Amino acid sequence: MDAGLVLEQLLNGVQLGVMLFLMAAGLTLIFGIMNFLNLAHGALYMMGAFFAATVVEWTGSFLLAIPLGILASMALGIVLDLVALRPLYERSHFDQVLGTFGLILFFNDLVSVVWGPEPHYMPIPDLLSGSVPLFGGGYPVYRLVITAAGLAVALALYILIARTRIGMLIRAGASNRRMLTGLGVDTRLLFSFVFGLSAAMAGFAGMMTGPLIAVQVNMGDAMLITAFVVIVIGGIASVTGAFVAAILVGLVDTMGRFLLPQWLGFSVGPALASMTTYMLMAAVLYWRPHGLFGSSRA
Repeated sequence: MDAGLVLEQLLNGVQLGVMLFLMAAGLTLIFGIMNFLNLAHGALYMMGAFFAATVVEWTGSFLLAIPLGILASMALGIVLDLVALRPLYERSHFDQVLGTFGLILFFNDLVSVVWGPEPHYMPIPDLLSGSVPLFGGGYPVYRLVITAAGLAVALALYILIARTRIGMLIRAGASNRRMLTGLGVDTRLLFSFVFGLSAAMAGFAGMMTGPLIAVQVNMGDAMLITAFVVIVIGGIASVTGAFVAAILVGLVDTMGRFLLPQWLGFSVGPALASMTTYMLMAAVLYWRPHGLFGSSRA
């Protein structure tokens, strides 16, 4: 087997894992602090991609589309929290699931009306369209940039949560929300910030993935399902667990789709490859029922 091709697939797995972390970390923060199940997170991933695609179409600048798309995604998340989600905070998880599932349908129809049903395509910027040498072949520079950008966001999120006052409040809210309210902290403002932050990360993942795939309706649905798998494997409410599990899932999924068809044939291999992440989740839950970094409290 070609070593260069294997290394390329490993890098692709890490890149997928980093993007999954951006999705899973937002979901982890929302559930860990607010005890809120947000199925509309995949829609925010989709909206971020469409925001960036629109800026690229208007200006031709991908570098300008990223910061503007992040700001637009964060603003959308905050508005969504204030207008639609806040009444669901004290409701049951069943009500939250129904409410946020309705938001999925709303955003899918909104995108079809505003942008049309046809896919949009974001070109890779010329500056990032090359490749770097890899065992006699080449690996796309843009994929390396995606990985580096995602790791930078992960580091920034760690610093925010572990080293800042806002992070201290976020950790306190995850531990005991009622006590935090009793100490005079405006938890509603904190929740809006957390929701905006999670929306920005989901939108950023969509923007960075946009040039690799078609930007289209429902593009966030599959990503959302995989992000929930990541959360379950890593442990609910654990950002560290989300990162480790995201990289693990990215590698298992990518290498499974690469190796299994070669080992088992193209009649059986692809079907099993699509099941690898769920098999991994089942194995982890058998070994650690609360996830790799979870606890019985979560």
